[in-house]
Amino acid sequence: MNASVENRNEAQMIASILAGNTHEFHRLIQPYERSVYSMALSMLQNEADAEDAAQEAFLKAFRNLDKFRGEAKFSTWLISITLNEARSRLRHKKTAKTESLDELTEGGHVSPALLRDWREIPSEALERQEVRLLLQDAITDLPTIYREVFVLRDMEDLSVNQSAEALGITVAATKVRLHRARLMLQKRLAPELKRVMPKRRWFPWF
Repeated sequence: MNASVENRNEAQMIASILAGNTHEFHRLIQPYERSVYSMALSMLQNEADAEDAAQEAFLKAFRNLDKFRGEAKFSTWLISITLNEARSRLRHKKTAKTESLDELTEGGHVSPALLRDWREIPSEALERQEVRLLLQDAITDLPTIYREVFVLRDMEDLSVNQSAEALGITVAATKVRLHRARLMLQKRLAPELKRVMPKRRWFPWF
């Protein structure tokens, strides 16, 4: 199904739901349940909290469906609601870290990323529990603004434009944050991955 047909079908479902056929809501959100839960889990790092946040995000999407104008994709709008719900829970728990872009402004120069796409890590290595845990811990330790964009772009495969819409920031800011997130992961993971598989050339520079 191409994007235009998918969007048209979603628009028809939304119109039907708003007309009173609320039973169609589950069919509308079903394709995005995994992504919503995955996003919540990546932010909250707790399965029970992630399930609660995902359920609340779906509830808020249902209650506010009449406010969806179709200017963005429904999936992007839903991810935005999930992000806001996760952020709210993080603030409530007072676990959110103080974050800064340091010397790097969001409109500034972005040098070429040294980190190869994290998905290029060979599948046989990903199957090793130690490597999986290293990756999970490294992503978890990213400051929230960098973890958000990394999950959206490199884990959920949203485009740069879709990621920017979901985050409510510019495309330029999205690119800068993603670049910074990858560099942070590179710095964190390089020595650990070299220890786990010393003969593997994980990054271009070592």
